[in-house]
Amino acid sequence: MTLLKKTGYFLGIPLLLLAAWTVYTSTATNFFIPEPAKLMDRFFKIWFSERFVSDVLPSLSRLLAGLGLSIVIGIAVGAVIGYVRWIRWLFEPLFEFIRAIPSTILIPVLLLLIGINDSMKITLIVFSCVWPILLNTVAGVTSIDEVLQNTAKVIGLTKFDRMRYLVLPAASPQIMAGIRQSLAVALILMVVSEMFASTDGIGHWTINFQNRVAIAEMWSGILLLGIIGVTLSVVFQWFQKRILAWYEGLKEKEND
Repeated sequence: MTLLKKTGYFLGIPLLLLAAWTVYTSTATNFFIPEPAKLMDRFFKIWFSERFVSDVLPSLSRLLAGLGLSIVIGIAVGAVIGYVRWIRWLFEPLFEFIRAIPSTILIPVLLLLIGINDSMKITLIVFSCVWPILLNTVAGVTSIDEVLQNTAKVIGLTKFDRMRYLVLPAASPQIMAGIRQSLAVALILMVVSEMFASTDGIGHWTINFQNRVAIAEMWSGILLLGIIGVTLSVVFQWFQKRILAWYEGLKEKEND
């Protein structure tokens, strides 16, 4: 598929929705749905001014810090749990219990323990995002063919080499699936934490605009969050194609 065709598929529906939105706002008056031109004017004036440094960058830094810590912890802990059977049996019930707790319910607890600061927001993101990565890592490690593992032992690979050259590469497709799930979760928790426990950030100002009935300004925050989400997805897919180039090649051969 050519680049032009891919771009057409990617932008087709958004452009159709934009056209429908423009037609609707030009023929009807709805206070809660601003015109596209007005929304874009507010979007650039609000988020690409001094607020970009004071609010957008802090939000992105908390998001990326929480996601980065989740990836490191999830892969490291998940690889150990998946590789060592008795540890998996010991901790699996506890992990399932903790994972079932809604992350947002921890906001009051974290406020009492940590306070209203960046550490609280990052901790909330980590608590939510680590589980898809950890559990997918465990599933990927435990699904490795025993023949491959026994062969690695026979040829004299150390435990570290087996983990580096066999276990993690073989589990990487499922690990990447867990990371992709965590992207959306991280964005949601970033917004929620800023709405209820923050004095800055995209989430804080979006809910602030809503409380002030500044509709176009509120929608500009939603638009910005959507753009951030799409950007994260595109960047992730770019990295995924390079990290899993061997896996994508195998899938293409199977489909041929």
